[in-house]
Amino acid sequence: MDVDFSNTEAALKEMVMAVFVIRCEGCEVGDEPADVRVVPEGVTALEGLGNVANSVALLIGLIYNLNLSYPKEFRYTFELLQKVFLELDGHKLSTKVQALKTKLFTPH
Repeated sequence: MDVDFSNTEAALKEMVMAVFVIRCEGCEVGDEPADVRVVPEGVTALEGLGNVANSVALLIGLIYNLNLSYPKEFRYTFELLQKVFLELDGHKLSTKVQALKTKLFTPH
């Protein structure tokens, strides 16, 4: 599998926070990625992770353990994942996340 990472490093430095999926040229959508990386604050922290789901879980762990701020545009997404689904500091929720939690866990 031939993959050109030359443009990747420059793109990663621009990222505030990302799970970066690299695919080989000409690969089909269902093919395994060439690499999956976790990039907090423009620095590749973890690479060779294999799949996006594990990478997102590891990114949330890094954010929590390193006490990083959530990117402004994804604040509520990360808050929901951390506080509702992972139950870390779940007693302190923003109004928006509390409303969504109520809707998600209220039986119909």
